Amino acid sequence: MTHDALRSAPEHEVADPRLFSKKVLAWGMWDWGSAAFNAVVTTFVFSVYLTSSPEFGGEATVSAQLAWWMSGAGLVIALLAPVTGQRSDRSGRRKFWLGVNTYIVVAITAALVFIAPDPNLLWVGLFLIAAGNIFFEFASVNYNAMLSQVSTPRTIGKISGFGWGLGYIGGIVLLLFLYFGLINPEVGLFGVTSEGGWNVRISMLIAALWLGLSALPVLLSVPENRQEDGPGAKIGLIGSYRKLGRDIAELWRNDRQLARFLLASAVFRDGLAGVFTFGGVLAAGTFGFSPGEVIIFAVAANLVAGVSTIALGALDDRVGAKPVILISLIGLVVCGLAVFFFHADGQTMFWIFGLGLCLFVGPAQSASRTFLSRSIPAGKEGELFGLYATTGRAVSFLSPAAFGLAVTLGGAQYFGILGIVVIVLLGLALMLPVRQNTPLERTALMVDTDA
Repeated sequence: MTHDALRSAPEHEVADPRLFSKKVLAWGMWDWGSAAFNAVVTTFVFSVYLTSSPEFGGEATVSAQLAWWMSGAGLVIALLAPVTGQRSDRSGRRKFWLGVNTYIVVAITAALVFIAPDPNLLWVGLFLIAAGNIFFEFASVNYNAMLSQVSTPRTIGKISGFGWGLGYIGGIVLLLFLYFGLINPEVGLFGVTSEGGWNVRISMLIAALWLGLSALPVLLSVPENRQEDGPGAKIGLIGSYRKLGRDIAELWRNDRQLARFLLASAVFRDGLAGVFTFGGVLAAGTFGFSPGEVIIFAVAANLVAGVSTIALGALDDRVGAKPVILISLIGLVVCGLAVFFFHADGQTMFWIFGLGLCLFVGPAQSASRTFLSRSIPAGKEGELFGLYATTGRAVSFLSPAAFGLAVTLGGAQYFGILGIVVIVLLGLALMLPVRQNTPLERTALMVDTDA
């Protein structure tokens, strides 16, 4: 590719900077719908149903089995996500694969309605959760890669934050509807009760419908990426892995900063995941929240995270992604230490500093996505977001291991927060020396890649 071609080629397919444009809203609705899987299936409803129903087996045993199935899913994602992203970039069918993977997740979520409280069905439920996570991550790779199609360099932080914020708000709305409509009442909507787990099982059908409808706008309104295969560009699966190996080596040679960012973000994103993964555990175990209070706290947590993510998206565009990431990680460390040191002061402290943690999780996630999007050479969005998913999955054991080790050494559950703080601190240390490439440097890297 020549310098003249680089100057004439548009960096983004959409030049509309308006936050509430049709395409931005359509794109963000997928994030809104993603709460159906993230919040309902994997975090607050179905996974809790499996681990807490005695019919499936002992809580510790089922929890361990769930962890093993999720670890297997993470391995599959780590192996396949970069290649699937790369191939969707090369084929110019990014939106097509977003649709395929999303509606596989919809079908899997709906299939959870058949998981009655029966020990013989446990492995089916675990398999479906693991498979859903795999295809959800594949869909996320294509969805994240579309960020450059609905934003400009001037608005990418704001739009990314808008999408993350919609995801949190969608989680609030759906969780409240399911909690007050089906989970909490003795007799819920449609006459559903908890007998046979039907309150949870019907919730899965509603979650599937929620995701399926929310995904339609992006598929109908945002155009397909126009990357066309050149002569001889189609390569097989083995060739895709060979190309992936060459691209990783080339990335290390040509863009050491981006390679370092992928490592740093993998670590601190695992710390962010740990905040939500173990937040409910700490609320119930250390601070004495009832199951209902845990869900109410989850709603408040999503609200705080959503508002802060949208608000700090504009700051991302003004000062850059790295300052937002650093501020957020420092805030997480401070609030995490406060939860630890003030744990004996009861639920009020957890409400204050637990919500403080949530205040910084969303902005760090969103700014991490925009940092990467600003750094990727055009046409390689899916591939690099696949690597982004892979690096995150590759270290996904860090927060659980640090949490468990801290609890073991400390002798009490609240010591686990120190384990998460250590992971966030490690990510912060790795992020400090990373530098964002300028547009001129990015262009030079593109020339080197195509030379």
